Amino acid sequence: MSAPAGLRRFRPGGDAAAAAAMLAPAAVLFALFFAWPFLRGLWISLQRWDGFSAPVFVGLANYRRLVHDGLFLAALENNLVFVLAVLVLKNGLGLGLAMLLDRALVLRGLVRAAVFVPVTMSFVAAGLLWSWIYNPVFGLLNAGLDLVGLGSWKRSWLGDADIALYAVIAVDVWKWLGFHAVIYLAGLQTIPAELYDAARVDGAGALRRFWHVTLPMMVPIVLINTILGLSGAFVRNFDIVQVLTQGGPNHATEVVMTLMVKTAFQDGNMGYASAMGYALFLIVGLACVGLLALVRRARLAS
Repeated sequence: MSAPAGLRRFRPGGDAAAAAAMLAPAAVLFALFFAWPFLRGLWISLQRWDGFSAPVFVGLANYRRLVHDGLFLAALENNLVFVLAVLVLKNGLGLGLAMLLDRALVLRGLVRAAVFVPVTMSFVAAGLLWSWIYNPVFGLLNAGLDLVGLGSWKRSWLGDADIALYAVIAVDVWKWLGFHAVIYLAGLQTIPAELYDAARVDGAGALRRFWHVTLPMMVPIVLINTILGLSGAFVRNFDIVQVLTQGGPNHATEVVMTLMVKTAFQDGNMGYASAMGYALFLIVGLACVGLLALVRRARLAS
């Protein structure tokens, strides 16, 4: 008499056992390097802990403190400015650059490689390079302004609280523009040429072809680049800010990540720093979910 199908599926050596054996290493790694640190950090955010003495449970006190912390709110505001500027510039310039690289340019392969070079640079190398470019005494930027007769535009780019944040944003856009342009370029090359031919037959000019053919076909790519830019501008801007300004001058370029590190390792307040991290995680998660819901609704409406 043969065993039931359910028992056959879960018998030693069956398909389910083989699948479990193959998934086990990934599950163990996920538990060790994601699930456990996530839960442990969440528990720490509910404590008052300096990293050395015994932690003291304070519940949601760290999270309530965030709402009234002017420095945290200012850092969060800088993050929001960073995100908005980065999303507009990376998507707009990235798409424009991709359309340029999609043309039959001379030495197109070399130009494409050159555009991607900043992406391969480390944040430290990029930060040190631009700290020399921005140097108010012998930097290339001020020297270039002098050369073209715009000496009145010279600034202490990283020392002026009014423009320092935008100077840092410019470096982040420069570093990642090639990455987003390559993604857009891949998307452009999937658009059937017949669509453009049909638009030309209908008398559509270059602008109308872009608006009615290119943009609708690129919506999924725009979504990918927007989510990548959103997460990067919120949680991957620590290195460039730290190398260029360390959050100065007078916290003008402070973002949540740099403030969180200072709170944890300079002020010795691990619990409060963890609460900052989880608040940022929640904001980024909600923003991504909202963006996906918005795009889904737009697709259903169309």
